[in-house]
This record gives sequence, C-alpha cells and structure tokens, in this order.
Amino acid sequence: MSTLTQATRSSTGGGGAGRATRMRSDSRRAAPAYYWMVWPAVIAFAAFHTLPVLVGIFFSFTNYAGYGAWNFVGLSNYANLFGDERVLQAYGFSFLFAIVATILTNVFSLAIALGLNAKIVGRNFFRGVFFVPYVLAILVIGYVFQFFFSNSLPRILAGIPVFRDNILTSPEWAWITIVVLAVWQACAFAIIIYLSGLQTIPGELYEAASIDGAGAWRQFRSITFPLIGAFFTINVVLSLKSFLQVFDPIVALTNGGPGTSTESVTLLIFKGGFSGGEFAYQTANAVIFFIVITIVSLFQFRVLQRREAEF
Repeated sequence: MSTLTQATRSSTGGGGAGRATRMRSDSRRAAPAYYWMVWPAVIAFAAFHTLPVLVGIFFSFTNYAGYGAWNFVGLSNYANLFGDERVLQAYGFSFLFAIVATILTNVFSLAIALGLNAKIVGRNFFRGVFFVPYVLAILVIGYVFQFFFSNSLPRILAGIPVFRDNILTSPEWAWITIVVLAVWQACAFAIIIYLSGLQTIPGELYEAASIDGAGAWRQFRSITFPLIGAFFTINVVLSLKSFLQVFDPIVALTNGGPGTSTESVTLLIFKGGFSGGEFAYQTANAVIFFIVITIVSLFQFRVLQRREAEF
C-alpha cells in the first residue's frame, strides 16, 4: 500500500512539474500576432533606413559623383574634409547657431512654462496658442518671416542701420534671422516638456518654502529647477541635436547666403551631394557629421545627468 501511494505521489509531482515547465515555456513564446506586427516594421526600417545608410557609407569610399562610373579612393574623401575651408565654415556656423538657439529656446521656454503653470486666467488657451508654431509647416512660415525681414522690418525700423537695409543680405547679421525663426518654432515643443515637468512637483514643497521665508527666486533655484532636471536634460539634448541639423529655416530665409555665410552642414551636404556632383564626398561629410552629433549628444547626457545626481 505504501509503495503504491509513493508511486502515485511521485507520478503526480512529476506531472505537476512538467505542466509548470510547459506553462513557463508557453508564456515566453510570443503570440503569432506579435510577429505579424513587428516584422513588417523591422523589414521596412531596414529597407528604407539601414540599407541606404550602409550604401551611403560604401560610396563614401569612392569618387562617385551621383552619376556615371566610380572608383575606390579609400579615405581620401575623409582626409580632404578636414582641409576644406567651406566645410569647416559650415561646421563653425552650425555649432554657433545651435548653441545660441539652444540657450535661447530653453530660457524662453522655461520662462513661458513657469508663467503658464501659474494660476492665470485662460492658461489652457495660452497653452494651445504657444503650441501652434510646432504644427505649422516651417517652410511656409519661413517665407512669411522672409517677407517680414526683407520688406516690413526695414520700414518699421528704418532708423536702425542694421534693419534699415534688408538684414537677410548682411553676411554679419543674416544668421540672427534664422535663430529667430528656429527658436520661435522650437519653443512650442520645449514648453510642453517643461510644463509636464512642472506638473510633477508637489505644491506642498512651495507652501513649506513660503512658510520658511523663501522667495520666488530661491524656490526656483532650490525646488523647481532641481526637480525638473530630467526634463531640462531632454530639452537641451533634443534642441542642440535638432539645431545642429538646421535646414528648413535656412532654405526659407537665406538659402545659405549671402555667399556661404549662413550655410549649415546639412545644407552643404544637400547642395554638394545632389546638385554639385559631390555625392561621395558629401556622403563622407554626412558620416562625419553623424559621428559628431552622436558624440555631442552622449557628452551632453553624461554631463547633464551628473548634474541631476548632484541635486
């Protein structure tokens, strides 16, 4: 009797363990619908993104002009980039523009978000108004700004030498118009990010700070800014990356002029690669630019996240 009972228990225990193993295996196995949804996206991404990138990198080691025959030239394109004054000027302009625009965007966006987060009349209406620039076509708005800078502004500010003539024709000041347009549009998205961060801060912290006698600036420096550090990091990284790749505002306002004074890296790649017979050369430039943006973004994350940890 005892032998039969023991055998039964052993059989039951073994069956239970087997069922548990099969259940764990089934839980790890994805449903067929998962593959039908994921694989088409993976294939499309590889076909329209990864494969063209690999082809471009391949042609960067050739002298391909975008048409006709080509030959391998090794690293010649990459070596020539570092001695090309036009390329270096484009990088200098892109970084100058990106740094100035990033600072202005985050200063204005944070100030506006703080105002919209306060208890003011019609704040939901103003939130919608400030987000409008983000949904507008930048090229269309760019041409509106072009008319404003070239026709309206010289009449309104005729007494100021910089604005009396068309500022878009000034090699020294034309870049400011691009900053104005780019910042005007970029603030819309940055404001939404900052508003999301401000709404995560408990109101009790401000009440306690007020009781302790902390003023508005002290509350901002000790409570608001440290607690929205992650949102600040996101905005700064995205802003700088986006501004380094500035293209549409330049096309709409100056098209890189006067001369090449407002020519960004992306505009140079587009002009030289698609209409200048420098497809392989500018493809090499694009590869270098991609590496530069990646390094800059990783450096930003490292520095800004360290600042968050200090808080």
